[in-house]
Amino acid sequence: MEKIPSFTIDHTRLLRGVYVSRLDALGGDFITTFDIRMKAPNREPVMDQGALHTLEHLAATFLRNHPVWGSRIVYWGPMGCQTGNYLLVSGKRTPSELLPVLCETFRFVSTYEGEVPGATPADCGNYKLHNLALAREEARRYLTEVLECIAPEQMEYPR
Repeated sequence: MEKIPSFTIDHTRLLRGVYVSRLDALGGDFITTFDIRMKAPNREPVMDQGALHTLEHLAATFLRNHPVWGSRIVYWGPMGCQTGNYLLVSGKRTPSELLPVLCETFRFVSTYEGEVPGATPADCGNYKLHNLALAREEARRYLTEVLECIAPEQMEYPR
């Protein structure tokens, strides 16, 4: 069986950053899949499951309600390896184009107080698996250590 493209990225050299993972044609439009890499793969501990789940609820809710980007957001969800998230956006997009809304998103999560949206038995399949304090800390670290000072090599996969 042929390897899928995401398994051909050298994860031993992959930095925390924002990468275009895929660009897919869909009808007359495109869907850009972004790799929102919050942890250096295989070099630092992965995200806590509760923090990752809470970050998913908060980021997805924020993005889908965003006044400019909301109608362009297709999906936000965690990576199975727990080192980041995928963001699917309609159109051909670049990491630089997404940086402002990603900063807004992670700033929102890092300062969020209150009930986690959708964290009830009726709304979520694992409503008890949330950790707001850790989600806030992970968002703050990614915002200040990556998004606010991102370098070109953190927006292009290593070759």
